[in-house]
Amino acid sequence: GWCPLSPTGAQTTQLLVEPPWTPAVLWDRVTLTCQGLGTPGATTWYKDGQRRGQQGCDHLIVTERGTYTCDRPSTGCSPPLTISNDDLVLQVPAQLLLKGDTVTLHCRD
Repeated sequence: GWCPLSPTGAQTTQLLVEPPWTPAVLWDRVTLTCQGLGTPGATTWYKDGQRRGQQGCDHLIVTERGTYTCDRPSTGCSPPLTISNDDLVLQVPAQLLLKGDTVTLHCRD
């Protein structure tokens, strides 16, 4: 089933994406990193709501498009991240952007 919420209901687990562009696309050879509290190596990965194996590594190399989340025992489930396989994408840096920031865009095909 879907990734469980933390006991407090607060989402403090985060997914980092490398390369750091959004939207993330499969042909960028994306690596996801799960960040949160708890024992390193106790990460559970989910793809499209289905658990992917047992608890394990904090890093995941993405080989299929879909929606990914990760779960850390102390901080719960990360927000979902969708990896697409689109032929043409306009990408922005995968970071918090504020009004007035200068942004570099990638048009990728």
